[in-house]
Amino acid sequence: MIRNKDILDEKDKRLRQKSTDVKFPLEDKYKKFINDAIEMLTLSQIEEEAEKYNLRPGTGLSAVQVGLTKRIFVIVYEYEDGKFDNYVFINPKIISNSQEMIYVEGGEGCLSVNREVEGIVPRYARLKVEYYDEKGNKHEMRLREDLSVIFQHEYDHLEGILFPDRIDKRNPYKNQNNMRAI
Repeated sequence: MIRNKDILDEKDKRLRQKSTDVKFPLEDKYKKFINDAIEMLTLSQIEEEAEKYNLRPGTGLSAVQVGLTKRIFVIVYEYEDGKFDNYVFINPKIISNSQEMIYVEGGEGCLSVNREVEGIVPRYARLKVEYYDEKGNKHEMRLREDLSVIFQHEYDHLEGILFPDRIDKRNPYKNQNNMRAI
């Protein structure tokens, strides 16, 4: 299982590298990352398990965060108490986005950023994305609200961008009135 110590800290230069496309068939190390990430993210969102394994709660993890600079990320989304949907995005692309902008009211967090960060991160409310699954099949999906924000956060990792980069340094709450809080 992936542990806190396995996740790169924001000071690590590898997090600033652009990730490269994955080739199919998927190599075993990427399959292992996917399975380990799903396990860790699921357990991290269950309070007793998070305490037992000393995990910080997380909903998404990109391969680059564990030193694999490939275009893969996993989202484990708790849609109902104790019930999770797992999403695996390989070589994702954003096809289109809404005009409406949103931000996470309590602020975004990241398993690679081990500090509090003040400010809002502007995100699109809705996305249409394209990606491949573990077998190399191409898919399209529409994402809204929370899932749209998580997707954009993880997608940024593939581009070498961390969420604090998206916060205006001089005015951390810039344009807040032009966006909707979620």
